[in-house]
Amino acid sequence: MTFFDPHIHMTSRTTDDYESMAAAGIRAIIEPAFWLGQPRNHVGTFEDYFTALIGWERFRASQFGIVHYCTLALNPKEANNPRVADDVMALLPKYLEKDGVVAIGEIGFDDQTPAEEKYFAQHLELAKRFDLPVLIHTPHRDKKRGTERSLALVREQRFPEELVLIDHNTEETLPLVLDTGCWAGHSIYPNTKMDEVRMAALVQKYGAERILINSAADWGMSDPLKVPKTAAHMRSVGIAEEAIARIVWANPIAFFGQTGRIAKEDLGEHPLVDQSKLWEGNSVLRGQTPRRA
Repeated sequence: MTFFDPHIHMTSRTTDDYESMAAAGIRAIIEPAFWLGQPRNHVGTFEDYFTALIGWERFRASQFGIVHYCTLALNPKEANNPRVADDVMALLPKYLEKDGVVAIGEIGFDDQTPAEEKYFAQHLELAKRFDLPVLIHTPHRDKKRGTERSLALVREQRFPEELVLIDHNTEETLPLVLDTGCWAGHSIYPNTKMDEVRMAALVQKYGAERILINSAADWGMSDPLKVPKTAAHMRSVGIAEEAIARIVWANPIAFFGQTGRIAKEDLGEHPLVDQSKLWEGNSVLRGQTPRRA
């Protein structure tokens, strides 16, 4: 089976992770812009970060036969940082038409502050302007209230629900999302958010329509192979192959491909890998023989 991980922070991962992901059947990924673990104090650091997501990281994935897309935004946590927030919002339009950018995100809530709500609304306006879907982060704390407020803001802004992916869902929030026209993402973590067993139970209860799963793997305790691992568990409890394939491949393409930025030919036959190529003079190799396959 071929897999699409629609939320994984590969800037935080190693080339060994890319190699393991490719071996497990992961063929495409989406890397959302996110919080790097400590505050950024200058807008220039965001500019370098966005450039890396559409450049170096896209190249690094290609060296293992993985197609890399990204989403860009001012993340919810740093929406509360007045030193950078307005400047990042002014910077974003420069990048939203670049190759590989398939949505605006992660946006949404962290502490559910007025500043977060202000920039949430501004991101939705940008998404309308650039005809892009949005990836919405639901908060770790008071998740149900954050999800309800996110859905309310989407309605207030009259943003098309079919272009909204609400992520990090749980048993408590999934019914709220499915009652709308929005799509529902689930981050499969080793100890928190959602796990393979709970996810399979949700699929058995609600089916596969508008359901996505991801690893959300980052610099914390996380696992970049959670999508294939969850697929294997779903298979072991009798969920149909068609439903599994829809969740781990067809649904991410259907959602993020709505505005035409994911070309079917990009995800057709497995691409040739040429590890002799360089990016700005850099290779992913350190003395190893380049692979060409």
